[in-house]
Amino acid sequence: MSDADVAVLLVRAVVGITMIAHGVNHWIGGGKIEGTARWFGGLGLKHGKLQAWMSVLTEIGAGALLVVGLLTPLACAAVISVMLVAGLLAHRTNGFFVFKDGYEYVLVLAVTSLALALLGPGKASVDAAAGIEITGWAGGGIALGVGVVATAGLLATFWRPVPAKAEQAA
Repeated sequence: MSDADVAVLLVRAVVGITMIAHGVNHWIGGGKIEGTARWFGGLGLKHGKLQAWMSVLTEIGAGALLVVGLLTPLACAAVISVMLVAGLLAHRTNGFFVFKDGYEYVLVLAVTSLALALLGPGKASVDAAAGIEITGWAGGGIALGVGVVATAGLLATFWRPVPAKAEQAA
């Protein structure tokens, strides 16, 4: 196994485990699924409980796919989409730094996932064992394209932010 194969394995494992942990936390941590649903509702997403469960399934599913290196561009697309939604709805207005609840963390995960889709999963992956080789511009294009389209679809379908005047009155 080459140095590059070890490097992408490490990146896949760390990002994958991070996404699994994030999904599990949305599910059973803190406020559990009900608290996650309320949080999504507070961000302006309708059907908070559905959003919470879809987030849990997407984060755990994408994380597991990354860990084993299966359908890597699509797993990366899922991470990119989740991070775009989080960045746009929860972190964008807070600036860059994560210690101010900014978008630093979600940006790093999204761009790392895009880089991983460009590089491919490496030899120590189910994709390699199955002969699935979608790397370079094709892998990156799939990850970025599907991630952006999924984000746009979710926001167009479910995001209904509270108007500023209604927020101030409350």
